[in-house]
This record gives sequence, structure tokens and C-alpha cells, in this order.
Amino acid sequence: MTATTSPRGRRRRPASVRRHPLYPFARWTPVLVVPGLNDSGPGHWQSRWQHRHPEMARVGQADFTTPDLERWASTVAHAVANAAVPPIVVAHSFGCLATVRAVQGSGVPLAGALLVAPADPAKFDLPGDLFGGELPFPSTLVASTNDPWLKFVKAGVLAAQWGSKFVSAGPAGHINADSGHGPWDAGLVLLRNLAERAAAAGTLRVAVAAASSPQSLEAIPHP
Repeated sequence: MTATTSPRGRRRRPASVRRHPLYPFARWTPVLVVPGLNDSGPGHWQSRWQHRHPEMARVGQADFTTPDLERWASTVAHAVANAAVPPIVVAHSFGCLATVRAVQGSGVPLAGALLVAPADPAKFDLPGDLFGGELPFPSTLVASTNDPWLKFVKAGVLAAQWGSKFVSAGPAGHINADSGHGPWDAGLVLLRNLAERAAAAGTLRVAVAAASSPQSLEAIPHP
């Protein structure tokens, strides 16, 4: 799609570019959505974000009902490796653990990661040393004070371990559709803030060739 010219002679950008959540400074940066167990239904904020911003690509799992960390992490690593430039990942629950494991285990490059309501590794009998230390890119960990999947204090410990900016969502449950988080516009604000930090840190490509438009990217499950 090419830009059009308005009656006053000003060039208008394609709608697909205008609506990108990171426009204008990072409009070519892929945004990969990594859901948790049982995927994210149509009412989940991840699904609503994708509906609102079709440029976002979901990382699919062969089996969303079984929390197989290594298989999930391999799928995330495969999707990240297929991106034209380092993407920003928006993960939820067990998807956060899979994302961190993908980075620590495979070394795939990310521009940044928004880690929302991570699940407690102990709930899946996963040792903490699987998730390594500080992440090599800007990240934000958003936690709820009454999340049944992770105590708030432990969320702070994980944020410190990963070097993440720690954000409290208050008493927000698991920060999903069941806890009343539909469109979650506040999360989009956090996403943009993360992208700005990534640009400042140099992990985010602020400009690439038009051929690398995220419209051409797909997150494909690992075979």
C-alpha cells in the first residue's frame, strides 16, 4: 500500500501505518503476543489489542493446555528468530515464563518485553535457575496485588532478578478477562513507554526499510 495525497497536497500515511501502536517512532517494530495457558479468548486484552492493531502477531502453541516450558520456549524463540528485526514481546502468565526461558536458553534478541501477570514457576515445579538473571533488554513486569497465580512479593523478586521495571496494577486478579480487564488501555501506555525505553537503550530499531514492514511478519509455531 502506498501513501496517498490529500487535496491540500499533504501525503497521507496508510491507515495500517497510522494505527500501529508504536507509531511514529517504531512503526516497523514487530509486536509479538505470547498468551498463557489455554490461549487468550476473544475478551482477553491480548485478543482485543490484536483486533485493534492487526500488525500484532500471536505466537501460537501446538498445545495451549499443557504447560511444557521447553516446548513453549522453543516456539517463542522460533517466532522471534523469524522476525525481520528484534521484536517487542507482550506476554501473559505462563507465556512470560516461556518468553524469559526462550531468551535465557536460546539467546534470541528482543527489543523489549512487557511481562504481564507472570505465573509462579513453583506452581509448575520449575526451578528458578531455569530463568537466569537480568534480561539484556528493557522489560516491564506488571503484577497484581491479589493475583492467585503469583504473590505480589514474589513478582517483585522476579522483576529484580530480570532487571525489569516493576509496575503494580493494584488488586487486579490475574489481569485477564475474568478480572475485568477488557481493552486495558493502560497496558498500551505501558507498551509505548517500554518501546521508548528500548529506543533509548538501542535495542529497538527506530527505522528500517519498508520491506521489513510488520504487515509481512507472521508468528509461526515451531514445527
